[in-house]
Amino acid sequence: MEIKNVTIAGAGVLGSQIAWQTAFMGFNVVVYDPFEESIEKSKAFHKGFADLFLNKRNVSQQQIDETNKRLSYSTNLKEAVANADLVSESVPEVMDIKKSFYNDLAKFAPEKTIFTSNSSTMLPSSYAQETGRPEKFLALHFANPVWDANVGEVMMHDGTDPKYFDIVLKFAEDIGMVPIPIHKEQSGYVLNTLLVPLLSSAQYLYFNGVSDFESIDKTWMISTGAKFGPFGIIDMIGLQTVYHIALMNGEKTQNKLMIDRAAKIKAEFIDEGKMGMSTGEGFYKYPNPKYLDPDFLK
Repeated sequence: MEIKNVTIAGAGVLGSQIAWQTAFMGFNVVVYDPFEESIEKSKAFHKGFADLFLNKRNVSQQQIDETNKRLSYSTNLKEAVANADLVSESVPEVMDIKKSFYNDLAKFAPEKTIFTSNSSTMLPSSYAQETGRPEKFLALHFANPVWDANVGEVMMHDGTDPKYFDIVLKFAEDIGMVPIPIHKEQSGYVLNTLLVPLLSSAQYLYFNGVSDFESIDKTWMISTGAKFGPFGIIDMIGLQTVYHIALMNGEKTQNKLMIDRAAKIKAEFIDEGKMGMSTGEGFYKYPNPKYLDPDFLK
């Protein structure tokens, strides 16, 4: 099976990055989101990515123009997936939303379409039946930013046909990712199995008053040589995703500390419109966060 037409479901920060990268690498891409406001934000992201690629990644204006020609946008799911060979889903990390989306997607997508989830924490088997085609459903997980942290984690569930596993591994490579095969379901894949404990520990230190977020980031960056500290990473991921993960884990394990942390994230950040990099402010202010200042680590 040859993949030519790709639909990206979810026009947030990461969905918009996946769409841009996929179009840049030569695929026809439809960005789907049910909200017109999100579509407009995605278009703004793409304008910013065009400037980034021109100024920082040494690409030509012709390449940017060709990428834009391969991009289209829709708030109509049926139209968005009419010709899709593959759908990459980046809808919010809420199980009911995931299941509802796949129930709708199953009604409209052609029989040929492969479904992939970019969920950071949820296992594909948790909503495989809602897809109506569990054998063609698996995870393809991206890191942020897609073109720099260019791993594509491809994870099967027990019902995935290995043929589609191989096709998605090849697709990940074709869009410039380093394909990471994951043969057994693992919440968090490889990347987040390593990363989530770091981010959780950083939040524990901050929300319990042990240290301020800048000092925590400095400690990590100086000690490991990392480009970003945990709170810079949280801003990239988005506070809404971090909130949903904290709330889900807290309710699942009846961990009051985690539930309280989710409440603080909502009150101090989400309710104040501080969603992270996507809104211009989270823990840091963008587009020039303090951690990029040459003197930050002094």
